[in-house]
Amino acid sequence: MAFIDEAKFFVKAGDGGDGCVSFRREKYVAKGGPNGGDGGKGGDVIVKASKRIQSLIDFRFRSHFKADRGRGGQGKDMHGKKGEDCIIEVPAGSVIKDDESGETVADLLHDGDTYIAAHGGDGGLGNTRFATGTNRTPRFASKGVPGEERWLRIELKLIADIGLVGIPNAGKSSLLSKLSAADPKIADYPFTTLEPQLGVLHFKFSEPVIIADIPGLIEGAHTGVGLGHNFLRHIERTRILLHVIDLSDDNFKKNFYTIEKELQAYKEELFERTRFLVLNKIDLLDPANVQRRAKWFREKGLAPLLLSCLTGHGIEELKQVLEDYLDAVSRADLLAAEVKDAP
Repeated sequence: MAFIDEAKFFVKAGDGGDGCVSFRREKYVAKGGPNGGDGGKGGDVIVKASKRIQSLIDFRFRSHFKADRGRGGQGKDMHGKKGEDCIIEVPAGSVIKDDESGETVADLLHDGDTYIAAHGGDGGLGNTRFATGTNRTPRFASKGVPGEERWLRIELKLIADIGLVGIPNAGKSSLLSKLSAADPKIADYPFTTLEPQLGVLHFKFSEPVIIADIPGLIEGAHTGVGLGHNFLRHIERTRILLHVIDLSDDNFKKNFYTIEKELQAYKEELFERTRFLVLNKIDLLDPANVQRRAKWFREKGLAPLLLSCLTGHGIEELKQVLEDYLDAVSRADLLAAEVKDAP
């Protein structure tokens, strides 16, 4: 089933129920007075983040969401029942925007986060509310207030600890399959992944982390060229980026600069994020050529990791580097939290 990470949808909250016009009528009780109840409040439309949901695929089949209206008031001062809320479950990491203005109205980052996308209308007042000293028998009640309605847009930003970036055919999908149990499409002919792939990377002594293969980027991606913004946003929330380069490609220098420039052009903060350089497909070169090409990166102050997804060379070393770094970051975060909470 296709991966859906953007959708447009319409929300309509429930209208408030009408107030009731009623009078108390009991045997032997003269002029009982008004006893019309208030109408019930309309239901809200609530967007809720859920870790059970991984894609926005449901929005392909349903784009209109409507909550129930409130029930009308009744005699004997009985208020109408509140309308049932409409709950829309979305993946954690979803960003809700107003479709007309483009303004971000909610960022549902964690499981259980909620946002009231449309408020239900208030119920109308029964005639009991309008009784005064000069008008003891009001024969009118107010109508319920219509519920809010509007078009919204939802965008999914994957929440992953590690993101794989690189030009098409750099070997990111192969690397994902080696680091996790994910089974992305891999072939010996040129093609690029068209949707993000997720996997779980397990360590020997640390908690597992989520790793995401972001579809291949090309020059101009930050302006929307190719897959462009469609998937660049998925690496905004990663803690580490693995820049994967096909070292056997004679244009490896150009390919390196292409991705670096796209990250910087898309968002400066993203460019400054921790990145590890992975030089893949070393099995296609003789050892001397591998070292000669790797030296070019070392001379620029980089520390490339050499590996081959085909033979498995360097995979365990990469896992160890990632585990050590994430452990160090976790300890630093824990220490910072303790210092902050200290009296």
